Amino acid sequence: MADPRVSPYTGRPKRKFWGWGFLHEGASEEERSALLAQAAKVTGLDASPVSVPAVEEFALSNSELSPPSSLAAIVTDDAEERLNHAYGKSYADAARMFLRQVEHAPDLVAFPKNEQDVTAVLDWADSKNIAVIPYGGGSSVCGGVEADVGEGYAGAISLDLAHLNKILEIDRTSRAARIQAGILGPELEAQLKPHNLTLRHFPQSFEQSTLGGWIATRSGGHYATRYTHIDDFVESTRSVTPSGILETRRLPGSGAGPSADRLMAGSEGILGVITEA
Repeated sequence: MADPRVSPYTGRPKRKFWGWGFLHEGASEEERSALLAQAAKVTGLDASPVSVPAVEEFALSNSELSPPSSLAAIVTDDAEERLNHAYGKSYADAARMFLRQVEHAPDLVAFPKNEQDVTAVLDWADSKNIAVIPYGGGSSVCGGVEADVGEGYAGAISLDLAHLNKILEIDRTSRAARIQAGILGPELEAQLKPHNLTLRHFPQSFEQSTLGGWIATRSGGHYATRYTHIDDFVESTRSVTPSGILETRRLPGSGAGPSADRLMAGSEGILGVITEA
């Protein structure tokens, strides 16, 4: 029997679609009661508990997108996954979830198994005028993953690279690694540890954010010293763009004109989908 705490689409523990963290984690009833009592004492306001949202409480619009059979195995219109990819993790996002307000859930969620799948999703979306939103780890607090794309598009797909979560190559001499962009912080460190290496990049979202997301947002490591931003570590990137693959040469540093890596770093996903770095 399938474990209800594990997503059948990613193989990872299910996230709470209404807030931060995994579905099976959280404060106990005793801890929640103590927190509510303290909040009532400090604020003088009613601190009655609010029920946790359930998937069936949301009236999501029906998806009008019909993916081709070639994408059927990696694309879903599952309501829970659409909710999980509707918002990031800001306070406003959580508040809207508890108010049961989701006006712009993605029509579909895609879980590509490899870079070829990413290309196939982008090609189909381009042919049908569908917006594609790179999801990363979904820890955005600035609306970056929302599917509010306007009426100029036929719909929106949230692109989740959860399956691209491996370290593909390690260069011990240079202390460098070629890593897929969908890897979460803990997965990355766990795969480096047997080689006695660490990336040493620890943003506050470390547990729930990805390498590709770090690069696309120029993530800052709140628990790092000296080297704070992720682009301080990047030697090269590989991305799928609407015009094809963009792969840069692996160089620790260069002054030879404009840097494509610096173009992708901080691009927020608008120029292409980072698949490796």
